[in-house]
Amino acid sequence: MPKASVFCEGLDHPECVAVHRDGSIWAGGEAGQIYRISADGTKVEEVANTRGFILGITFHPDMSWMAICDLGKKCVWKLSLSDLKLSVFATGTENHSFNIPNYAVFDRPGNLYVTESGAFREVTGKILKFNSEGSGSIWHDGPFNFANGLALSNDQRHLFVVSSWLPGVERIAIQEDGSPGQREVFCTLPQTVPDGLAFDQQDNLYVTCYTPNVIYQVMPDRTTRIFIDDWEGHTLANPTNIAFRGDREMFTANLGRWHITKIEF
Repeated sequence: MPKASVFCEGLDHPECVAVHRDGSIWAGGEAGQIYRISADGTKVEEVANTRGFILGITFHPDMSWMAICDLGKKCVWKLSLSDLKLSVFATGTENHSFNIPNYAVFDRPGNLYVTESGAFREVTGKILKFNSEGSGSIWHDGPFNFANGLALSNDQRHLFVVSSWLPGVERIAIQEDGSPGQREVFCTLPQTVPDGLAFDQQDNLYVTCYTPNVIYQVMPDRTTRIFIDDWEGHTLANPTNIAFRGDREMFTANLGRWHITKIEF
């Protein structure tokens, strides 16, 4: 049985979480904070601030920088990890300016996929793709019903995207030339608002829900089960983004409170 506990406290309604190669945990806050948390959870340090509202964060494969989705500033930032300096990476593409840049994920060569949620209660979500210099285009025009969390399959052949108001997860094939292929509904989660995604090493997909306070596990055959449920909403409190450290530790951000949750299983 998975066991959930408060890993660290003192954050400002974190929506995002990411695991660094050194074991530290990173997160963002609703007033633009970027936090670095020690591997044991005893030290929470604000290392940068965009003065916006931080949604998704993700590390470049070579760990030289972090991509930061900012709702308040409507951009993706680049945070250099060598000096913790911020610079604007992208405000959109030539024919689309970000409205809600929600979540980002790198592929192994370093291309960055970013969800553009669109607008609240409008089916206008898209997925944008950028090279390492910040030059990008609309990779998939959708429309998605509020495009949210992203995850690449372990073999990098499919991109999975949360459509929060579907509600559920869609899967898009990535063709050999990098263009999008077949799009399909991978799973639906009725009466939920799914938000974040992560794969384990066995190709099980984990889906966090803003509401209810539940994380689902979707197996490769698409069998879906509740992985963990916190009906009290204190340890899991509007869990949004999710990240693994190894294969037996999972960390979740909690937009409804002030802590990061650790789940061991």
